[in-house]
Amino acid sequence: MELADLGALEVRALLESGQCSSEELTRACLARVEAREPQLQAWAFLDPALALAQAREADTRRRRGQALGPLHGLPVGVKDIFDTRDMPTEDGTVLHRGRTPGADATAVARLREAGAVILGKTVTTELATYHPGPTRNPHNPGHTPGGSSSGSAAAVAAGMCPLALGTQTNGSVIRPAAYCGVYGYKPSFGLISRHRVLQQSRPLDQVGVFARSLADLALLAETLMGHDPLDPDTRLQARPRLQALLAEEPPVPPRLALVEGSSWEQTDDEVRGGFAELAEQLGERVERVALPAGFGAVLEAHRTVMEADLALSFEREYQHGREQLSPTLQAMLERGRTVTAVAYHKALLLREEARTALQPLFQRVDALITPAVAGAAPHGLDATGSPVFCTPWTFIGAPALSLPLLQSESGLPIGVQLVAGSSDDARLLRTARWLVQQCS
Repeated sequence: MELADLGALEVRALLESGQCSSEELTRACLARVEAREPQLQAWAFLDPALALAQAREADTRRRRGQALGPLHGLPVGVKDIFDTRDMPTEDGTVLHRGRTPGADATAVARLREAGAVILGKTVTTELATYHPGPTRNPHNPGHTPGGSSSGSAAAVAAGMCPLALGTQTNGSVIRPAAYCGVYGYKPSFGLISRHRVLQQSRPLDQVGVFARSLADLALLAETLMGHDPLDPDTRLQARPRLQALLAEEPPVPPRLALVEGSSWEQTDDEVRGGFAELAEQLGERVERVALPAGFGAVLEAHRTVMEADLALSFEREYQHGREQLSPTLQAMLERGRTVTAVAYHKALLLREEARTALQPLFQRVDALITPAVAGAAPHGLDATGSPVFCTPWTFIGAPALSLPLLQSESGLPIGVQLVAGSSDDARLLRTARWLVQQCS
């Protein structure tokens, strides 16, 4: 395999043994960008000289025997809604063109502390909502890569970088990971700081990660996790031991609950057939379940909260640059401006009720298994696909993974989603490893 196609832990071993340098690795990633970027358009900002300067600095630290972090010398793509002190952050809109914040988001600061090379800024949809950016699917450029973390998922899938950051307010990590055929992970709400990340909705915004293996996801996510007083929703608690638990065998084979909820009819024949095969393969380790009564209202409650918060978060853009916003986003903001306080707080109350209603199920099973998407990435670039299979879990802040386990007849990947109870992230990753082994 080429250096750019290796996973983060694989290439970290080469760096530690001296078989390659961070500069060589970064040059390999940049060469892949040069070869594929004209077609894929995954990057909003890329300065090869700056990336190589970071890599040379990393190599110098290693030669001098200085302390090295867990991501030392590894190139990472950063979604273009995370502030970066040395690069523009334009949020996928012409209204923020040229914006250079001069300070790092906490997540970016933690990447630097861990020794990562910030390769560049990956494309996001307009203000991380629904209007697509220019990025194309690496498996077929006529198809969407999903959104809003489209550039990050495409870049990892194409070998442009082994790791990347994204965010999810609805389905913006799980969906592009599923469409692009990479591993995507949205941790439990509050585990990774959102300080200096474009805010859409404080109750819903969550940082996620992309990689080409579960072990690489665990490496990156664990590095980013931890309390941040600048994000009041982060948790003052011990960092989850993702890598350690992932490496362990489950004490007993996990039990999974196959969820065929109210959105199941939206899946296509390939997804239904794939899940039927999965259920047959897993046998007694999986049971079909229905979600608790009232869960059907979650989709509308999520929309109420998200659109009301978008109207508040993007008030300035709406008032002073409305004509520069897409019709889709304008309509969302206008709907959000009509949400009453009573409706908003009822929706948040439903969120707590939904979390409570799922607790008995999570006491019986290790994880829920559901589609990540309704089917393979749709043809065309004027939409990013439906997030409906991600919405409930984002709404309640549960940890979720997209695993590239299925494939369409046309060769496009289809993700399988695993969901666990809040704060059960490490066990979720271990269960995912078991499932991947069963399917290999």
